[in-house]
Amino acid sequence: METVSQTQFIHALLDPDTPPPEGLIGPDGSPAGKRFSVYRNNVAVSLTEALGQAFPVLCRIVGQEFFDAVAGVYLRAHPPRSPLMMFYGAEMPAFLAEFEPVAHLPYLPDVARLELALRASYHAADAPPIAAETLQSISPDALMAARLTLAPAVIILRSPWPLHAIYLVNTRSDAPAVTPSAQDVLLTRPDFDPEATLLPAGGADFIETLGKNMTFGAAFEAASTIPEFDLTTVLGALLAGGAITHIDLI
Repeated sequence: METVSQTQFIHALLDPDTPPPEGLIGPDGSPAGKRFSVYRNNVAVSLTEALGQAFPVLCRIVGQEFFDAVAGVYLRAHPPRSPLMMFYGAEMPAFLAEFEPVAHLPYLPDVARLELALRASYHAADAPPIAAETLQSISPDALMAARLTLAPAVIILRSPWPLHAIYLVNTRSDAPAVTPSAQDVLLTRPDFDPEATLLPAGGADFIETLGKNMTFGAAFEAASTIPEFDLTTVLGALLAGGAITHIDLI
C-alpha cells in the first residue's frame, strides 16, 4: 500500500484543487477521500477565522468577503508553523506587499504590522512600571546621565502612511478624518490590553535610543535635532502607558 508523506498530506490539505492523497484509509478500512475533503474544508475555515481574529482592522478595510479570499491565498502560501494560533499570520505584511490585488492600498502592509505588534505587546512579559513621581524626583543633571528600562510590551512602529489615523478610523466611531502624513506609533500595555499612541515628531527617535540602553541625555540629543520634538508629550505618553520600569542612576 502506498504511504502518504507529510508533505503530500499538507499540500493536499491546503489546496482544494489537489485530489485527496491516495492511500488514505478510514476507520472501517475504506478509502477516506470524502472524510479528507470535509477535514480540508474545516481546516481552511478555521485558519481563515484565525486570520480574521488576528487582523480585524484589515478585515474591516477590505471587507469580509475579500478578506476571506485573501486569507485563502495566504494560508496556502504560509501554512501554520506552530500549533499556537497566537503566532499565525507573521508573514502577512510581506505577503500583502507582494499581493497584486491590494496594490492600490499600499498602506495595508503597515496596518498588518500594527496588528501584529498589538498582539506581540499583548503577549509580552509583565513588568511593573515606575511611578511618575519617581521620574519627577530626579534632578535634571542626574536624569540626563540615567538609563531608563522600557517594558517588554513597548513597541515603536514607523510608517510613511497615517497609520495611527487609519487604525483609529477603523476602531473608533469618534475618530477624526484621515489626512495624508507619515506617522510613528507607540504601543504600550498600561493594563491588560495594549494601546496605540500617536507620537510627535522625534518621539520615535527618543524612545528607540532609550531602548538601546543609551542615556536619557543621548536619547534627548537624538530627538532634539527635530525642531518639533516635544519631550513633555513623549514622557507623558511613556508614563501613561506604564512603559518605564526602571531608572538606573549613575
